[in-house]
Amino acid sequence: MNGASRQAMAAACDRLDALTDSTGADPAVLADELASVTALLDREVALRRVLTDPSQPGEAKAELTGRLLGSQVGGATVDLVSGMVRSRWSAPRDLVDAVERLADIADLTAAERAGTLDAVEDELFRFSRIVATSVELRSVLGSKEQGNTAREAKGRLVSELLHRQAQDVTQRLVVRLVERPRGRSLEAGLTALSVLAADRRNRSVAVVTSAVPLSDRQRERLGEALGKLYGRQIQLNLDVDPGVLGGISVRIGDELINGTIADRLDEVSRRMSG
Repeated sequence: MNGASRQAMAAACDRLDALTDSTGADPAVLADELASVTALLDREVALRRVLTDPSQPGEAKAELTGRLLGSQVGGATVDLVSGMVRSRWSAPRDLVDAVERLADIADLTAAERAGTLDAVEDELFRFSRIVATSVELRSVLGSKEQGNTAREAKGRLVSELLHRQAQDVTQRLVVRLVERPRGRSLEAGLTALSVLAADRRNRSVAVVTSAVPLSDRQRERLGEALGKLYGRQIQLNLDVDPGVLGGISVRIGDELINGTIADRLDEVSRRMSG
């Protein structure tokens, strides 16, 4: 998001925090209702255009939101979405993305309240690794087959895979992602959820790949070094890949810090061939 949409998103996040902190609104209920609003806006192109039309008064758009949603979701969700449509958005699609992100944040807030946010972060990462290494699972869950039956089948498969193996919040997040990917790959969606979970704790996520498991001391030293480098706490998501041959590879967002033997051999090979 850029410009006006970024500001509108920040304001919506503040309102969500205020709702869950001061009014006692159930974040899990908010998440479910916001997800249903996301589905509505994603489906109704004309509606989201009307609700983001800068030529229309904000109050008129808020009143329309109340009439449309009042019988479908609770008052807290209506108030939250009404506040969002009063804001200015750079593109209609940004409003849909923002409502979807608020649904995910609300679920992560529920995990935070339950003291399970760390577990959810770890489970999202572990599931992403399973998907990355299973062509069959990635093909099934990432298929572009349309229709409620296909979506529900993928949701059931995720529920079966994660049943008793993951937190309820993790299951809800992943089921929503596979049922309504909204143009994203499964891997990209899982990465975005992991980053959002880390942001909830004001941390960045570093995906660390090493040839052998790191010791507790090595993890501690690496976390401290990255924290000093980036000026904030870093969440380490650890993966083991014998193919790196030695050293470690660290990815934070789009930035790659590569110190593996395999990478050095590739560099030598490139120089020799050049």
